[in-house]
Amino acid sequence: MVEFALPKNSRLVNGKTFSLKEKSNNPRFFEIYRWDPDSGENPRIDRYEIDLDSCGPMVLDAILKIKNEIDPTLSLRRSCREGVCGSCALNINGKNTLACIKAIEDYSGTIKIFPLPHMKVIKDLIADMTHFYAQYASIKPWIETQTPPPADKERLQSKEEREKLDGLYECVLCACCSTSCPSYWWNSDRYLGPAILLQAYRWLSDSRDEITGERLDELEDPFKLYRCHTIMNCTDTCPKGLNPAKAIAEIKKMLLERT
Repeated sequence: MVEFALPKNSRLVNGKTFSLKEKSNNPRFFEIYRWDPDSGENPRIDRYEIDLDSCGPMVLDAILKIKNEIDPTLSLRRSCREGVCGSCALNINGKNTLACIKAIEDYSGTIKIFPLPHMKVIKDLIADMTHFYAQYASIKPWIETQTPPPADKERLQSKEEREKLDGLYECVLCACCSTSCPSYWWNSDRYLGPAILLQAYRWLSDSRDEITGERLDELEDPFKLYRCHTIMNCTDTCPKGLNPAKAIAEIKKMLLERT
């Protein structure tokens, strides 16, 4: 009989609890994943109690309050605080989202915060995005042309051509959708995943780009594109309300139509 075991020092253990020192009328506990690779210790879950009356409304506000006032050793990524940069993508109560635009009041009880799932963790809430960004670079996320530019003016688009990019250009590359996709968990070495494929379709849809055939050639692969099984996790979890599953279906449609 085959027995499987987790790698050494990978099993989660209970960590420290930081309770409020003074009574609060609006307390809330946050459980946060902690792991320091330099310590040699198992990952743990630390519990922090904070007073929501002295905290901003978003989950990121609570995390920063914890870091600034309770435990400065906590590591995380954040930048814009407006849902634009994608840096603070986390798994909150079992669903991937952006902590900066997710309200604390959307949750009841203890809020559990983990790094994005199925990615290598660098430290605490920081996931390693190296492979994800390399996949993004592989689709050539810029306009490629073969004809010379118009003299003394830009390459123009009609209003209708520009509208084709709506629902695509808004992606902030937070990776919430890709790390919600079981196919990406299993095949991320070769499957591009919903975030990158949505970006690929953004350039396929751009009327100013002139290498559509080459882009489709690169995507016509059993793994790069066709590992998508349309279970819709990506669309369900996107914090920007985009539809990566539809973009993937449109790429498949383009490949079918050209044959």
